[in-house]
Parts: sequence; structure tokens; C-alpha cells
Amino acid sequence: MTGDDDADVILAGGHVYTVDPSRPWARAVAVRHGRILAVGDDADVRPHAGPRTEVVDLDGRLLLPGFQDAHVHPPQGGVEMLRCDLTGERTRAGFREVIARYGAANPELDWVLGGGWSMEAFPGGCPTAADLDDLSGGRPVYLPNRDHHSAWVSSRALELAGVDRDTPDPVDGRIERDESGNPTGALHEGAMQLVGRIVPPTTAEEVRRGLLQAQAYLHSLGVTAWQDAIVGSFSGFEDSFDAYLDLVDHDLLTARVEGAMWWDRHEGAGQLDKLIERRARARAAGTGTRFRANTVKIMQDGVCETFTAAMLRPYLDHAGHETGNCGLSFVEPDALRDFVTRLHRAEFQVHVHAIGDRAVRETLDAIEAATSDGNRGDQRHHLAHLQVVHPEDLPRFRQLGVVANFQPLWAHADRQMTELTIPFLGPERTAWQYPIASLARSGAAVAFGSDWPVSSPNPLAELHVAVHRTPVPESGSGAVADPFLPAERVDLATGIRALTLGSAYVNHLENATGSVSPGKRADLVVLDRNVFAVDLADGGVAEANVLLTLVDGTIVYAAASL
Repeated sequence: MTGDDDADVILAGGHVYTVDPSRPWARAVAVRHGRILAVGDDADVRPHAGPRTEVVDLDGRLLLPGFQDAHVHPPQGGVEMLRCDLTGERTRAGFREVIARYGAANPELDWVLGGGWSMEAFPGGCPTAADLDDLSGGRPVYLPNRDHHSAWVSSRALELAGVDRDTPDPVDGRIERDESGNPTGALHEGAMQLVGRIVPPTTAEEVRRGLLQAQAYLHSLGVTAWQDAIVGSFSGFEDSFDAYLDLVDHDLLTARVEGAMWWDRHEGAGQLDKLIERRARARAAGTGTRFRANTVKIMQDGVCETFTAAMLRPYLDHAGHETGNCGLSFVEPDALRDFVTRLHRAEFQVHVHAIGDRAVRETLDAIEAATSDGNRGDQRHHLAHLQVVHPEDLPRFRQLGVVANFQPLWAHADRQMTELTIPFLGPERTAWQYPIASLARSGAAVAFGSDWPVSSPNPLAELHVAVHRTPVPESGSGAVADPFLPAERVDLATGIRALTLGSAYVNHLENATGSVSPGKRADLVVLDRNVFAVDLADGGVAEANVLLTLVDGTIVYAAASL
């Protein structure tokens, strides 16, 4: 007979970093009915071993709470994996090779679609249609870059869209042109839609397959929960809301997901009723903690590399002189305050893309206005990316209860930073980039996300950059660059907390997950080494591998080497 205290699974003989301040370290964990039954030394957990208990020998490996990604785009990432996926390359020649191979393998397709190219591979960050025209066999090509703020398009795509020298730049974007004013094949921000609007829309079935592909990939990296940063129709991409509900209905959603519903900046306050209705649909579906839609995502600005991030002072030119261009605020500050106030009063969490220091300030101002009546609520509004933050705004995060949602993988000096960003920000603003440690020291809540497919969703790579502020080294090669703003490095424990309990807090999951604590859901990850014991200076965190991922005590990923 099985006793009432018998565990279904015991993981013992390892190092357990709990992220629980009452007991940071342990050796073993017992799981029963999807929850953590006991945490302690092997001897503490042994009494819960019954005749049917599965015992997993950790053999000195490290067990952590499952990683949680506070800002990610799984449906888009999964669909891109199934299309012309450029994320594995970093050079113009490499991109061309992948595109040529994909086009040859898929002659039946009317369009070549995919994405993931890197700006630093091209002069000035801008590829050309000429680089695509000899590869596509005359077919139109539309390829967003890895941050999805620019698109690389072929001449046939421009022709079909009617984009020529007489086409004006949209107010929220820019067409790259030659000296005669002719489009050259790169479209930024709102200009992407000039071609994007005629791209064949992603089908519901493609989104469903992409979501399943992405879920499997994220589980293989130890990710057990995430906030999907765009749930809604945009840039020709099919809305993923119904795909999530379908996966729940068929018991296929094994992650915990908070859906951030897309705020269409062209639609205004009239869309609020629709968002309230969608939130109610998710709740009525009985999705529990597997899928919820209590968040709304607002895109406030662009990115520094295309000079569309909203800055308090103008960008510089190549000679270091101010240009007069301060970037774009996609939502006017007065309208932003109104929208955020309406959303706050409707008890939505607001999730804002804010890259430049003006976008950060405008969003903090909007949240301050929304809570000025003293009704702070418990929505846990958060700003994502936070590339440039004015020092005067750092204490406001804690004061307003706003979560700092960083993508730490970007906080190092690659070519995109040194060639396409720093020269146009100048030294003062360069020093304000990705202030992770400053905000953590201030007492602000900090969470980490990847923004995949913009960048890798590997939490261990994110940890490496957060701890070192250097690029992730090639396996076994050690550190490859001097730290970028080393005063903003965090220790390993702080980084792990941001990837677990910090991101769980954003998603209102901290009482159920985020630490290895008795009574919480058994969302766990096992690494092949104790990263607290490796030589951090030699890239030991980034070289670790996930061996096992569990959600509710059920294995959702197991490495072949386990």
C-alpha cells in the first residue's frame, strides 16, 4: 500500500539551490501529486520513499526552480524555426547561403518568409534587395531581422507592394533609400507594414505547430513558464490567443503562460472592451495557471540601431554632432497616460516596450498618473528592455512598484553595440545602458526575459552576460571581451532569482512557483553541473546544459545523456 506521505518522485544526492531565503541550499526534493512535498538533506527526504516512488540520483548535479521568461515570443519563434531561419548565422554570406538553400528546397512557395538576420552583418546595418534578387527566382522575399524592428525585402516584394521613390515614409517608420530616393530593400518600424500588409498571413495551423515547436525548445532549455509579449494580430502574423486555448483544451500546453495582449497603437481606447472580453474568455476556459490573459502590451518606441528608440536628447551623427532626431514615441505621452490609466483601472497589468530614456520616462509618468489616486493595486506593471535609463528615473521603479524587465543577453559590447549604437549615443548615455545592478540595488523588482526570437532564449546564456557583461564565449574558449559597464554586473544568485522568482512575480505565480519550497508546484530544472562551483571567469555558466525539466513533477524534457 502507498502511504499518504509517499512521494511520487524523489530527486536526491545533488545540490539544490532553492531561491528560498528560509533555506537556500538543500540536497534532495520529494514530489507528490505535482507539488513539492519535502526539501532537505537526503536523510530528511528518505522517509517519503515508498514502494512506488521513483528515485532520481542527481549525482552531485544542480537542481533549480524552473526558469521563467518574462518577455518572449514563442509562436513567432516557433514559426520562424519552421521557415527560413537565419538565427544560426551572423554574416552576409551565411544569410545568403541559408536563403538560397531554403528557396531551392521549397520551390512551391509563392513567398520566401522567415527571419532572424543581424544588422551588424551589413554596412550601416542595412541589407539590400539586390542581395535577395538573385536568390529568390523572382519570388517576393520578406525577412524581419532578429529584433523585428526592420525587414529585408526583395525588389519583387517592393514592386508588389507599390513601394517606390514616390512612397513617403510613414510617421512611425523609415524606408532606406539610395541617393536618388529609390528604396534599397530595408524597411524600419512602421515602414515594414508597407510590404508586410501584402505578405500571406500566417495560418492558425502554422501558429499552432510553431507554438508546439517553441514549447519543446524552451523546455529543453529549462524554461517552464513565460510571458508571451505579443498575443494578437500584427505584421501579418496570426493571433495566437486561440492557439493557446486550443493547446489547453487538448492538454498540450505544458508550460505556464501569461499572455500579454497586443495594444494596437492605431486603434486607441476603443479596443479596451475587446481586451476585457478576451480576458474573460481565457478565464471562462478554465485554463487555471496554464494560460491566463491579464496583461496588455504597449510598444512605446523602436530601437537605437535604427534611431527610432525615443530619446530625451537627439542622436548624434558620425561626427558626434546632434542630429535633431530624438526617435519615435509610438504613443503620444498624453494618450499613453490615458491608456495606462484606463488599463490600470480595468485591473490589467501593463507591459511596455521601452528602449530609450524618453520612452522609459514617458511610461513611468503614465504609471504614476494611473496610480496618483492612491490605488496602486497589484498589477505589477513592467517595462521591458530598458536599454537607456536616465539616472534620475532609477529610483522611480521602486517608488512606483514597477518591475524592471531586462533582456540581459544584450548587455555586452558586440558589433551592433560598438558600431551601430555607441557612436550615436555618446559617452554619457552609453554609460546608462542596461542598469541591472543599479535597479537591483535600489530595491526595485527585477525580472529577466529573452525576447526570443530576437535573441537566444537560453537562460544560462542570459546568466552569463548578466554576471560578466561579456558575450557568451564559444564552448571552452573562455571570456572573449572586456566587461561592458562592469559596475552593472550582478552576482549569480541575483541573476538566478531574476530568472525564477523574479519572473514568477511578474506573472503572479510566485506563490505557486519560482522557488523550491514545500507546497509549491514541482516546476524544476536539473543542470549537468553546479554552476556555483565552476570557474565563472572561464564561462562555466554558459557551458552548463539542461538535463531534466519538470512541470508539476512531470518530465517535459530529458536529455539523451541523462
